[in-house]
Formats: sequence, C-alpha cells, structure tokens
Amino acid sequence: MSFSTPLGSLSGVIGPNGAGKSTLFALISGFQASDLGEVTFAGQRLDGLSADQRARQGLARTFQVPRPFAHLTVRENLAVGAQGQAGEGLFNALFRGGLVRRQERRIFERVDGVIDFLKLGAVATAPAGRLSGGQRKLLELGRALMMEPKFILLDEPFAGVNPVLIDEISDRIKAANARGVGFLIVEHNLSSLARLVDRMLVMDRGRLLADGAPDEVLDDKSVQEAYMGGVVA
Repeated sequence: MSFSTPLGSLSGVIGPNGAGKSTLFALISGFQASDLGEVTFAGQRLDGLSADQRARQGLARTFQVPRPFAHLTVRENLAVGAQGQAGEGLFNALFRGGLVRRQERRIFERVDGVIDFLKLGAVATAPAGRLSGGQRKLLELGRALMMEPKFILLDEPFAGVNPVLIDEISDRIKAANARGVGFLIVEHNLSSLARLVDRMLVMDRGRLLADGAPDEVLDDKSVQEAYMGGVVA
C-alpha cells in the first residue's frame, strides 16, 4: 500500500483484525524494518533510521497499551519524555550541575504546561500506576507532546476508556492539531474516530481498501464487507 498525508493533518486508519495496521505503524516509526519501499517524513527519507532517530526528527508514536513508569508521578513521567536532557550524560551530571538544574527547571515548566493542556492537574503528583485507563492514555499523549513532535502516530487512544474520557481525549487531540501537530490514528471505535478525523484510510489484508471522508468511507460497501459483511456503525 502507498499513501501520503500532510504534516498538519488529522487522519484515521481502520481495518479488521489482521489487516496490517500495527505493522504499518511499526514500519513508519522504525520499530520494524521494511523489506521494500520507503518512508518519507518532512521531505526526508527515514529508511535505515532507528526508532529513536525518527523520534528526534519529530515523528512520535504511542502504543495501544500505555506503559508509564508506575512508581513515578505524572509530572515525572512527562519530564522523561523531553529530549536532549543534559543530565543524561555522566560528565554533565558530575561536573555541570548548574546547567542540568537550569534545564530541569525549563523542562518542568513545559511539563506543567502539558499538564494544564491535558487537564491532568488533579493527578499531577499521583503515581502513574494509580491512574485510570483514560488518564493513562492522556499521559501517553502528554509524553509524546513533550518531545515537541511534528507528527504523532496514535495507537488506539480510546481502547478501554469510558465515554466521558473518550470525549476529553478527542478534544485534546483536536486542540493539539490546532497547534500544528499532525496525527495518524489507529482505532477500532469507528463512531468516535469518525467524529474526530477529517480523513479515514481503510486497510484490509495488507492493502489500502478505501481512503476519503469518514462518512463516505463507512458507507462504502467494500468497507462494510471487510467488516464481516455487516453495517458499520
């Protein structure tokens, strides 16, 4: 399959189990090496770059099952997401403490901004292991935003989330998109995804089956057949 999407876009990817959605994300993000083809991001080829190198180019991703550091607070988990931290180097940690402390202050200023943006203030100092499923999804999004990405691959942000928090997560995605962050979202909750994205791509058995506006795509008979011949609701 082949497709392109603008950096500032808000698009979704759907498809039945086994369609290749997870493999697609793994190939784009560098968690799996491709046999053929190419991945281009912001005009540059990413082939051969590792996942962390792609992240430093501005391409972030989340995972279906969030894995925060359970013993760290929400603030601390978000701080981990900041790139290029001077304190990660032994020399700086031992001999350039002033630099490290100044950078940490700037990082935690950004952390507090992300907490306000995601409306996580009530749990900011709570251990991440105590968060609800929806709060963990917001934290996962926040860690991606701490990387200051151009584009985020979101893997099932609504899975295991109650309807109230689905609306909250959707609102935060829209707000981040309005700030210029692009999204490609894999999701099985078709109705929630259709209300969120402007474009929907449908995969089936490793190929692109349909591509267009959500309402048009979900009315496509071939798409409905891919979902076991039923009506997609």
